[in-house]
Amino acid sequence: MTRSKYLLAVMAAVSTAAALANVRLEFPGPLSQGPPYYAQISDLPGIGLQAIHTDEWAAIPFFRELACVPGDFNLLDIRAAAPAAFACTLTVQGFEIRKSLAPEDVIPIQGRLSGLGAVAILFVSWPQLQAAAADGNLTLAELKALPSYQVSYASFFTMTHHPWAPGDDLRGAVIEISARGLLQDGRQFQLQVSGVHVPKDWKHVTIRFW
Repeated sequence: MTRSKYLLAVMAAVSTAAALANVRLEFPGPLSQGPPYYAQISDLPGIGLQAIHTDEWAAIPFFRELACVPGDFNLLDIRAAAPAAFACTLTVQGFEIRKSLAPEDVIPIQGRLSGLGAVAILFVSWPQLQAAAADGNLTLAELKALPSYQVSYASFFTMTHHPWAPGDDLRGAVIEISARGLLQDGRQFQLQVSGVHVPKDWKHVTIRFW
């Protein structure tokens, strides 16, 4: 084998290995603008309403400035949020790990988010949220109209997730969240989500106000 052919073979092998390797992307950054949606809530085809909740309360963390979210946008349709959501300032930073930079691998296999000091989390009654979202449409305006609506801002927020994608084993989809801060009325809150297997079940969720 000539030197030139050898170098070409080496370059091809390196390129193949790079393509197979996972890619870590920091956000906000040139290759990732963070979660391509406004909030951690959805209604997945064949799965149904997905929201962090206990029997009494539901918590909806927003990853972008609340004032920027269109009041009439359907928050359950996370696939329709981008690219408009990218125009809203992130209230978190972090990284995501993708299988590759290929378009078909846009859903990360793992991610970690850290709050920047004021992550909005909306708390509403879980039964009221279920009723409001029963038609498959849930807007910020509808949330604000619920009698139980409370807005809070987390001074501390971390989230680690292994997102679910169509065709994946549901047992591998996990979200862990730890957050604390103040409600608008001055009370404190704590949100703890641990060992959650989604999108079928939400377990080990703690929501406390005092």
